[in-house]
Amino acid sequence: MKDVAGKIAFITGAASGMGLGMAKAFSRAGMKIMMADIDADELGKAADALKAEGADVDCLVCDVTVEKSLFEAADATLDKFGKVNVLCNNAGVSVGGMTEELSQQDWDWVIAVNEMGVIYGLRAFLPHIKGNGEAGHVMSTSSMAGLVNAGPGWGPYNATKFAVVGMMEVLYSELKDSPVGVSVLCPGGVNTRINDAGRHRPARFGSSDDRPIALNDIGDTLKLGLDPDVVGELVLAGIREDQFYIFTDPRARQWVERRFERIMQGFSWSERSEPLVNAKAPGTVWKS
Repeated sequence: MKDVAGKIAFITGAASGMGLGMAKAFSRAGMKIMMADIDADELGKAADALKAEGADVDCLVCDVTVEKSLFEAADATLDKFGKVNVLCNNAGVSVGGMTEELSQQDWDWVIAVNEMGVIYGLRAFLPHIKGNGEAGHVMSTSSMAGLVNAGPGWGPYNATKFAVVGMMEVLYSELKDSPVGVSVLCPGGVNTRINDAGRHRPARFGSSDDRPIALNDIGDTLKLGLDPDVVGELVLAGIREDQFYIFTDPRARQWVERRFERIMQGFSWSERSEPLVNAKAPGTVWKS
């Protein structure tokens, strides 16, 4: 999607962090943007700041855990701009805790935002993007935790971010022969406000008061992370260059290599495992 000027983008989690970084980068490139977030106050301030710089943006409050909210957001975007070309499923949260200690509501909230929010966004916006007959793009934010183990206490976050990678890989195969591109953003450390996400946890998912986003304090790590505005420019470049995997930290290559080494070791063990060898299963090492 080389020519982005005049294209319409919808971004969730746009009040701050990477979503706001995308909105800034897109507006500088001449795109029109519908910014969405659950934080009405911060969203309004962010949109007003962009408008003051001449950006053609609008905003709406959207709870990505509610299917109806995404479909209403799609209608509002079409009413405002007449069409939509780019979807950025960016909203994300985390709750830290050992797998068996987390409440069902902890799991449900993270799944609702990180996984179901992406599904709702795709269902609400993709038909309109495909129906334009124009070049378009769909980007969903996963994480390096969508490719490698983030460590103890990251169960819901890891599970949902792996799910996002899987969904986007399937979507890529579905759209590869169409004018709609697909990307998945897998950031490493970025200076975002994910630590504050619990402030907007809907009451039906319980409280986050006693649950940090991780077992270890990652506040300093986030502060030292990449500027989210840089991530916004990176996403814009990925859209323009039709790049599927968008990574913010090339050093993370080694984490992925180690994971796949362990996977290959598993295959090596399986091809020589006694139950499979005795059954002369295809691919095993056995003597006739």
